[in-house]
Amino acid sequence: MHADDRKALPRVAIIAMGVSGSGKSTLAACLAAKLGCAPIEGDDHHAAASIAKMRAGHPLDDADRWPWLDRLGTAIGAAVARDGIAVAACSALKRSYRRRLEIAAGVPLRFVLLDGTRDEIARRLAARTAHYMPATLLDSQFAALERPGADEPALILPAAATAADLTHDIWLWLSVGRAAPHAAK
Repeated sequence: MHADDRKALPRVAIIAMGVSGSGKSTLAACLAAKLGCAPIEGDDHHAAASIAKMRAGHPLDDADRWPWLDRLGTAIGAAVARDGIAVAACSALKRSYRRRLEIAAGVPLRFVLLDGTRDEIARRLAARTAHYMPATLLDSQFAALERPGADEPALILPAAATAADLTHDIWLWLSVGRAAPHAAK
């Protein structure tokens, strides 16, 4: 990517969102590489008690999530201030979580929902070995998921697409302002 290409983009943070196992971290790493910035992993901002809670098979509640979203939002805002752009992976399952994240960041956020079926995501989680989030919490994640509304700055893309295709689609959305080929209608 050329420096002039990145300068054409707005000062913004892109949040790869969705249920656990949807591919948020993989997409964030690929997109951040294209944009020339470091990806921010939302999981790295969880409190140790929250990680222990999830590892034990218990879903987080809002009291667990608010300070996490504040810490993550602050990190996102700092990255945009420093680099002009940021890319993060965060479940951001509810509209209120996305709003809290944006308030904490203090910069415009754009969300990319990686949309997949329960069976597809369950297969991914079953194959994953190095993560504290057990597959038994997947149903609670789908139950909590509030798909972005038409009034939110969000793009919905299929979780089954490759990270390279998703990155291309997001680049089109950011730079040209049009829906990408893989976007949900």
